[in-house]
Amino acid sequence: MFNPLNFVLGLFSQDIAIDLGTANTIVAVRNRGIIINEPSVVAIDKHKKGLVLAVGSDAKEMLGRTPSNIMAVRPLRDGVISDFDITEKMLHYFINKAHESLPFSMPRPRIVIGIPSGVTEVEKRAVYEASLSAGARRVFLIEEPMAAAIGSGLPVSESRGSMVVDIGGGTTEIAVIVLGSIVAATSLRVAGDKMDQAIMEYARQKYNLFIGEQMAERTKISIGSAFPLPEEKLYALRGRNLITGLPESIDVSSVEVREALSGVINSIVDAVKDTIDSTPPELISDLMETGIMLAGGGAQLAGLAQRLAEETRIDVHVAEDPLTCVARGASMVLEHFDVLSKSLTGMQRGSTIH
Repeated sequence: MFNPLNFVLGLFSQDIAIDLGTANTIVAVRNRGIIINEPSVVAIDKHKKGLVLAVGSDAKEMLGRTPSNIMAVRPLRDGVISDFDITEKMLHYFINKAHESLPFSMPRPRIVIGIPSGVTEVEKRAVYEASLSAGARRVFLIEEPMAAAIGSGLPVSESRGSMVVDIGGGTTEIAVIVLGSIVAATSLRVAGDKMDQAIMEYARQKYNLFIGEQMAERTKISIGSAFPLPEEKLYALRGRNLITGLPESIDVSSVEVREALSGVINSIVDAVKDTIDSTPPELISDLMETGIMLAGGGAQLAGLAQRLAEETRIDVHVAEDPLTCVARGASMVLEHFDVLSKSLTGMQRGSTIH
């Protein structure tokens, strides 16, 4: 029977889903959708015992542009916590920001947080403890490929196999899922950040041009591709000439950027092939019917779906709003907890703080 009180409480519940990504942190509140999508960057004052000056978009603007007393850092590397204290402060900021968006005060939240499938128990514990320290009442962990599959609309609870490739900033998560469980998976610490580094290295080796991470990222987004484009493009790389030490701008083509990215793309393609190779034959038949779903920010790389389809001979689809799939999937677990709770992983069952 419909209960108006439960309905109202559900609308304003403080259940939070977090995609704690290497590049971006995305936060969704149950029944309200995505409310935060900001870079996983924190700016601190080194002379004031790590005082947090900015988090998210404001902090990212400071990367490579700060005076000596200010340090802009990314506290996650390759999908895992590299600086526990700063990650805790960043989580605390985002949880508080989500809390402030509600129309009235609520108790400490219950959180579902995405983690890479290949992390160790120590790395899981670090995420779990950081979330509790940041103010969570109860913490649940979900593997990112499972969350991405749920968020992209794949039928993970059915007996029909589904495959998802979630390309984030620090990791590429590949999984074949059936009956709510992962039956074959690969976690590769090669993803968007490695693409940026490959472009930086290419500029240095070919043009003696030193460019920053943000310049490399903008180049990747603007003209990066994994498959020949219908019309190739040019983009101006701006940086410092390593020989003269002076500023320089060089026009590079999308063909060159594709060459720079080829090693990273080949690694992802090989990992997808290896996962397919370890998948039971009956599920391969399902995948040939349903295809492969691409999720994560890296799924937006031009031509990647075509490249994977050509290499695997399986149809490849890009999820709607691929960047937010993990957060939306984690949020759906909160909304349908009785049905989807078995997709949670590790230490979270019964793990609570009162």
